[in-house]
Amino acid sequence: MRSFALALGICLLPVAPAVQAEAPAVGTQVPGFYRLSVGDIEVTALYDGYLDLNSKILKNASPAEIQRLLARQFLEGEKVQTAVNAFLINTSGKLVLVDTGAAKSFGPSLGFVIDNLKAAGYQPEQVAVVLLTHLHGDHINGLLTAEGKPAFPNAEIRVSKADSDFWLSEAVAARKALFARAAKEKLALAGMHLPFPGIGHVRADGKAYAWVPVEFSPFRKEQ
Repeated sequence: MRSFALALGICLLPVAPAVQAEAPAVGTQVPGFYRLSVGDIEVTALYDGYLDLNSKILKNASPAEIQRLLARQFLEGEKVQTAVNAFLINTSGKLVLVDTGAAKSFGPSLGFVIDNLKAAGYQPEQVAVVLLTHLHGDHINGLLTAEGKPAFPNAEIRVSKADSDFWLSEAVAARKALFARAAKEKLALAGMHLPFPGIGHVRADGKAYAWVPVEFSPFRKEQ
């Protein structure tokens, strides 16, 4: 009987309420870098930031058609978030940076290439070559710091002499040929203004091409 009463008393002891730790919202995103292996080459996508572009700048389609296409991507409103990306290539220990971002020349939502390069484990001084795809401000303004000094002091800067020909008809034909080859051979591509990390493939979709982004995954060298 005493054993029963003791057990009953233990069961009836008051239990302290569970303590709930406060968890305020962080309000920030993770560092903007994404790493993958291409053979023996390590590629790190670096997020410079974004621009909200007005959909009215889109041409060669009616406003209704443009809105229909945006709706297919679950996009609403007049503005479309457009990423600005750069890519750091580590080949045999040599770092090549493809484009440098916009710095702060387009507003506070851009200018994070160096921050994310450091978050990825590198320093600007380690970059040996900066390769500029073309000379638009959102690709080259990151060459200088806010103080006007070289952002990558040990890097050789390279750009094509034929950059101005990029927009000419021959360049357009070359781009179409590249898309056709990339779709046929399933080549990996990287784009500076595609949603981060801007790496994926293109596939033929009628007379055009559709973008197929990479799936976020752990860093797997065997892929």
